[in-house]
Amino acid sequence: MRKYLTAFLGFMISICSRGQVKIAKNEIQHSKAKITQEQSELIFSNIKSFPNNTELSIAFIENGNVNFIGVKRSNDAFEIHKNHYSIFEIGSLSKVFTATLLSNFVVNDKIGLEDNIQDYLDFKIKVDNPITFKELANHTSGLPRLPTNLNLLLVDPNNPYKDYDEEKLTEYLTKKATLNKKAKTKYEYSNLGAGLLGFGLSKIAHQTYEELLQENIFEKYGMLNSTCNPMNIECVKGRKPNGEIASNWDFNVLAGAGAILSTVDDLSKFALAQFNKKNEELTLTQKPTFKVNENISIGLGWHILKRKNDKELIWHNGGTGGYTSSMALDLNKNIGIIISSNVSAFNPKMGNIDKLCFGLIDMLNEK
Repeated sequence: MRKYLTAFLGFMISICSRGQVKIAKNEIQHSKAKITQEQSELIFSNIKSFPNNTELSIAFIENGNVNFIGVKRSNDAFEIHKNHYSIFEIGSLSKVFTATLLSNFVVNDKIGLEDNIQDYLDFKIKVDNPITFKELANHTSGLPRLPTNLNLLLVDPNNPYKDYDEEKLTEYLTKKATLNKKAKTKYEYSNLGAGLLGFGLSKIAHQTYEELLQENIFEKYGMLNSTCNPMNIECVKGRKPNGEIASNWDFNVLAGAGAILSTVDDLSKFALAQFNKKNEELTLTQKPTFKVNENISIGLGWHILKRKNDKELIWHNGGTGGYTSSMALDLNKNIGIIISSNVSAFNPKMGNIDKLCFGLIDMLNEK
């Protein structure tokens, strides 16, 4: 199952004190940091293969309380590192925020989930079947992972989405768009679909995607260090698989698919809000809208995972050229794990970030 979950990646998408331990030891010395020995060993086992300058920022959520632990590898040793205010790219985890914007529009009667996005655009999409907002948010629109006029073999691999602008998206949608023949009955993960969703909501509101996020989510939930604009901010340096510094990614018109940069502190505030049953816009995103298989359904943005003993998690991850993230929440027990890292999505061991996320939340569940 975890192998299957890893395939969802969108891009191919307060407590810390200093201490150090040599790589040879199967643990991370945590001193006053509030993690158990078992958690420490699990963290170590999943990050020991990553290169120097690798950072992980982790939030542990239990019953409204959040503890943070940061880990950094330096000079072939791991040390506790205070980084829950540090900014990382979160990649496809951005799709949950795009879906939350959609939910906000629906709750406020600006649009309907089943509305055809065509009705809100000033150009004609070259497909016969309607594409609804819900289908864009749950990956059942039939649109492919990427538009055919975005060839990843021909773009700058260090910043592949940078030059894909509104003109190119419009060209694709009006002249080249095709839908999978099994659209409406098949889950097909689509960065294009999520990007189109963000683009469409921006057109409806006459605001940029960044402005929509700031006004409707970031300010509301106190996420004061979150943005879609990597310019003029200082963030943790992303790392290529070999440890070299990776470029930040600019998503241009497909921002809704993966453009957000945030801190684990900010993400924990958004996560805590997910437990509020009276929050209409968030509870709407958590409701199943499509069954992928016996173990996985999808809401709006969130994947809903059936775990052992019939426990359920809402989950999403993300990856870019220099970063990998993962967030899993158990809405029944009010627990969760959030991980941001500068591990490249192209690192052969990047699946360890999801593995660690699931392992840590399983430990919280066993308490």
